[in-house]
Amino acid sequence: MNKTDKIYIPGHTGLIGSAVVRRLQRSGFSNLLLANHTELELTDARVVDAFFNAHAPEYVVLAAGRVGGIVENQLYPADFMIENLAIQLNILKAAHRIGVRKLILFASSCMYPRQCPQPMPESALLSGQPEPTSLAYAISKLAGMQMCLAYNQQYGQQRFIPVIPNSTFGPNDNFDPKSGHVLSSLIRRFHEAVQTGATTLTLWGSGSPRREFIQADDVADACILLLNSDADIPNLPINIGTGKDCSISELAEIIAAIVGYKGIIEWDRSKPDGAPRKLLDSSRIQSFGWKPEGNLEDGIKDTYQWYLDKVLCQDGCL
Repeated sequence: MNKTDKIYIPGHTGLIGSAVVRRLQRSGFSNLLLANHTELELTDARVVDAFFNAHAPEYVVLAAGRVGGIVENQLYPADFMIENLAIQLNILKAAHRIGVRKLILFASSCMYPRQCPQPMPESALLSGQPEPTSLAYAISKLAGMQMCLAYNQQYGQQRFIPVIPNSTFGPNDNFDPKSGHVLSSLIRRFHEAVQTGATTLTLWGSGSPRREFIQADDVADACILLLNSDADIPNLPINIGTGKDCSISELAEIIAAIVGYKGIIEWDRSKPDGAPRKLLDSSRIQSFGWKPEGNLEDGIKDTYQWYLDKVLCQDGCL
C-alpha cells in the first residue's frame, strides 16, 4: 500500500476499527475514509453503493457489525443475523463492483464447532455445530466468511481476506455487562464492586471455560500486514490469536487484582458457560512474520485506565 491510498474502515469508532485507524495514522497513511453510523447506514444497499461510487476506496477493512456477549446473543438472535448479513452483503457487493484491491472481513472464533481440536485450525471450520448460545451470530459470520471465499473462487483473485481474531479487547470496547464481552464486562463489574464496597461478586457460569484474549492493536497490526503482503494467500480464513489462554476464573482474579477488588468471587452455575475452550491455531498468520506484542495483564491495565479516563469521565468522572 502507498501512504495516499484510499482506505475505508467501516466501524472505525469501534474496538477493532479504531485500532486499525490508530495504526494506519501512526504509519503515515493520510487518506482514510471514515463515516459513522449516522452518516452512512451500512444495512441500506443503496446508501452503501452511493458511498462506494463517490469515493472508490482501494482497500477496505470491514470492522462494522453487531457484536455482543451471551446475554445479547440470546435476547436478539434475529437482529444479530439481519444486521450482520446485510452489512457484509452490501459492503462485499460494492467492493467487488468497484474493484477494490483488498478487503479484510472480521469473522469470529465462535464459528468453530463447540467441540473442536485445540488449538483450533482453520480446517476445523464447518466440521461440527457451533456453540448454541451464539449460533445466530456464528452463522452470520460464517456466511460473511464464505462470501469472501466465494468471490475469490469465482473470479480467481485473492482479494477478499476473512480473518478470525479471538476475544479482542482494548480502548473503545463495550463495558456494558448486558451487551459487552466477558473481559470488558468484568472490568466494569469489579470497578463498581470496589466503588460500592461490595464484599461478594457473583459471576455467570462455573469459571472453568478457557479463552484466548488478544489486544485490538495486535489484531490491527496483523491486518495491515495482510493488506501490505504480496505473498499468495490461500483461499482460507486466517486465525489471529496469541497462542495462550486462561480460564474465566483466572481472568477474574487478574482483573480483581488490577482494579483492587478484595472481596469474594462466587459463580452462578445455573448460567451458561459457552464453549469449553476456544484457543486458535495462529501458525498461518505467524508464517507471514506477525506476532503479538502485548501481554494480557499489561493490556488489561491499559484498558482499565482507558475506561477510567474515557468512559467514566464522559459520565462525570464518577
